[in-house]
Amino acid sequence: MHDLSKYGFTEFWNGAKYYDGRKSPHYNERLAKGYSSAWLHHKGRNKHHIDYWMDVNMKTFNIEPVPMPNRYVVECVCDRIAASKVYNKGSFKPHMVLDYFNKEAEFLPMHSETKNKIIHFLNYYIENGEKKLFKYMKKEAKK
Repeated sequence: MHDLSKYGFTEFWNGAKYYDGRKSPHYNERLAKGYSSAWLHHKGRNKHHIDYWMDVNMKTFNIEPVPMPNRYVVECVCDRIAASKVYNKGSFKPHMVLDYFNKEAEFLPMHSETKNKIIHFLNYYIENGEKKLFKYMKKEAKK
């Protein structure tokens, strides 16, 4: 069920149209149009994306990040590892996932609890490898 929305018209068509094999089609669509309709569609339907977890704070009436449940944090980490492997092909190293996350986290609004969990899992991945990470996260996803 992960990323099933990618097979719908909005995401699939724009993914094919803006694919170049080097950068995300979302990135290329943003360059062309100023926004990515495929990304807006995707993040609004897939709870493993940090951007999904924004809501109105009823005290301030501002849109703010809310904590991501463990199940989706785990899925988010898996998604980031897979994407890093795809985009870095033969040069992939585990630390690249954390490096990219840290660079992106500077600009991506997310709840501090979510950020800390992702960093924890990615450090665990770097230190212990994929198999141990997946075993560890399987337990954490149920909490």
